[in-house]
Amino acid sequence: MLYAAARTLAGGRRAGLMASLGLHLGGYVHVIAAAADLALLFHAVPPLFTAMKLAGSAYLVWLGWKLLRSSGGIAQQAGAPKPRGGFVLQGFLVLLGNPKALLWFGAFIPQFIDPSGDYVRQVILLGLTAMACAALSDGGYALLAGGARSLMSKSRVRLVSRIGGVCLMGGGVWLALARAR
Repeated sequence: MLYAAARTLAGGRRAGLMASLGLHLGGYVHVIAAAADLALLFHAVPPLFTAMKLAGSAYLVWLGWKLLRSSGGIAQQAGAPKPRGGFVLQGFLVLLGNPKALLWFGAFIPQFIDPSGDYVRQVILLGLTAMACAALSDGGYALLAGGARSLMSKSRVRLVSRIGGVCLMGGGVWLALARAR
């Protein structure tokens, strides 16, 4: 939510919604991975989990650093600089770099699976349902942030960017230091 809201404040509603779309596309990859039992692979090959976790951590720290260094100006939508690959790709990479999302799908969803049914179909259905709810929630936050954008002065945007940057960097460091269970 923080990432989608920060993108909205910096680049407008379209940027926030595109970043949110990227987050959710990454979530669908996690759903498919959970259905294919890749969560078990992470448990069987811990270095793979560690490598993905550290890459995701570094990316979050880098995004946080960029927010910390921002000038606080709200870019006009027509002239807003787009990240390489666009907002969708950046959001996609943010979620793919979060192995805890995969572990959540791999650990939480199977609790609701009927063992006598088709495991893959059930995981996909439950995962898609979770992602649809998240899309509505994150899209709503992006729209709300878009409405708040007109109320934001340069100093307020700078404050929100710095708070968001510290949160992203802190999350990246926390993710790097967190132990896999």
